Amino acid sequence: MKIKDKTFKVLIPEDELQDRVKAIAKSINTDFKGREPLFIGILNGCFMFVADIMKHISLPSKVSFIKLASYTEMVSSGAVKELIGLNENIFNKDVIILEDIIDSGNTIASVIDAFKERGASSVTIATLLLKPEALKTDVDIKYAGFEIGNEFVIGYGLDFDGYGRNTKAIYQLKS
Repeated sequence: MKIKDKTFKVLIPEDELQDRVKAIAKSINTDFKGREPLFIGILNGCFMFVADIMKHISLPSKVSFIKLASYTEMVSSGAVKELIGLNENIFNKDVIILEDIIDSGNTIASVIDAFKERGASSVTIATLLLKPEALKTDVDIKYAGFEIGNEFVIGYGLDFDGYGRNTKAIYQLKS
């Protein structure tokens, strides 16, 4: 697949993605049985992951979104900017953050801190993709769909300069 001047190849096919999404949802259903978690998706990249995982959540729950930005084209700027804030009251709530990808961990660490400051009783992280080699902060990630290398990836919500979000698989930059 070609986007702009870059060529990408399949890293994780659609069927593997869907199997992992179902497995994560099953674990959440088991771990949070008897509770009513609030799912918070971090836009834009998580929208497909959130939609698919919520199809398999059997718990009484709510879902909401926040929008953060830390990327410019293919490089993390290192600065997290909150663009759209949280409208839900999270005080004394079990919050499950649904993230598309965690690389440095800086973004998710700042979100966790903000949620704890707002009085969440627990903050749990579920990410579709995790880049362990890129982690710069110590964050507790309870659910990770796939561990990947430090390559640039797109698809299934993730983008390259706004393009490529609408694919059913995850693609990596072809070298």
